[in-house]
Amino acid sequence: MKHWLWVLLLVLPCTWGSDPHRVHRQAQPTAPGYFALAFPAPEPGSYRLPPLGEAADGQVLLDTGGRTNLHTLFDDKVVVLSFIYTRCPDPNGCPLASHVLARLERAILQTPGLSSRVQLLSLSFDPINDLPHNMAAYGKRYRSPLGHWQFLTTEDEAALSPILAAYNQWVMRERDSRGRATGALSHLLRVYLIDTRGRIRNIYSTGFLHRDLLLTDIHTLLLEQSQQPDNLQK
Repeated sequence: MKHWLWVLLLVLPCTWGSDPHRVHRQAQPTAPGYFALAFPAPEPGSYRLPPLGEAADGQVLLDTGGRTNLHTLFDDKVVVLSFIYTRCPDPNGCPLASHVLARLERAILQTPGLSSRVQLLSLSFDPINDLPHNMAAYGKRYRSPLGHWQFLTTEDEAALSPILAAYNQWVMRERDSRGRATGALSHLLRVYLIDTRGRIRNIYSTGFLHRDLLLTDIHTLLLEQSQQPDNLQK
């Protein structure tokens, strides 16, 4: 009996440690972005979003495999930029960002004249595993064929690192007790709202990432733009 007890004590930690994503997979989707907004969204234009700095550029790969610069994709539109990785197991992490942007895209498509003024971008911070075809497959799960949502990656870590640093997007590869990479990435969820002049105007974390708040912020920026002289709109 004692022999079997020792066997169980030895095996159980190994079984638990064999799945580094287990805790995240068992997590429940509790973030506000999965539910109705708990308070009335403010009226667009009733508040101001001060500029938080310039949105950085960098070379990225499209999910078709082509190369371009991030700023080229901004295309003088209001941009919503999320940083994700496709294997993220935490429902309150990257899947939340993609869920909220999918809901946002549907709302944009249902609003006349809005889809041509907003660009959604999702950039992977795992270029080792998230190749262009992986991003294309991931994108099919979320985006509408009628929308303007690009799923991006980078050539390698060297191309990615300066982009992450410029956006203050913290990412770290998790390692086990022996120092071996587990495949999981620790990161902060950050989604950026960028105006038509390439300035960051809001940064959303898990607790504030919601379709309704994004939508009212987008309308606020567009109202602000419409009230500016033509020479200041770009």
